[in-house]
Amino acid sequence: MVKVLVLFYSTYGHIWQMAEAIAEGARQVEGAEVVVKRVPETLPTEVLEKMYAVDAQKAFAHIPVATTEELPSYDAIILGSPTRFGTMAGQLKSFLDATGGLWATGALVGKVGSFFTSSATQHGGNETTIISSIPVFLHHGMVYAGLPYSCATQMGLDEIKGGSPYGATTIAGGKGERLPSDQEKEMARFQGKHVATLAKKLSQ
Repeated sequence: MVKVLVLFYSTYGHIWQMAEAIAEGARQVEGAEVVVKRVPETLPTEVLEKMYAVDAQKAFAHIPVATTEELPSYDAIILGSPTRFGTMAGQLKSFLDATGGLWATGALVGKVGSFFTSSATQHGGNETTIISSIPVFLHHGMVYAGLPYSCATQMGLDEIKGGSPYGATTIAGGKGERLPSDQEKEMARFQGKHVATLAKKLSQ
């Protein structure tokens, strides 16, 4: 049995949908136990209301909130966050900043890590967001897994879409009007399966 955690922060639901696709892919690996959780929201309700995010977040309010203490119980941790000025959202960063105790004890050394994200535009910082997350995994001694080009979906020019060798991405639109496409979800499933497969091999 290999345990995979898909841990995300989502404001309007785009990353939640990608997280569910990631989990679908990971569950395709025999013996994989996959858990989807979210990090705590740090913005007050009045701010979320001004962002028109309260109703959107109700769709995934049933997803349980993770704690840092549970992270060592997983063989792979796949993180997801929207892009905020070319880096991860503060909610996820705050959660990761609280993992110093795990770093001090080497609790995550040798586990597999991966990342997925979304941005408003094609060049809105998807790749920099993922790349800037990699040091967190490396400081914890984790093995980073991206989205290899064996996932040919990311190569096509048939539609505007996300995708990168660093991890699955989606493009939400300036007003969040665009939900993840079938091809973007396909890339997310590929990534989830890829990470779970690597974790299974490393745990043997």
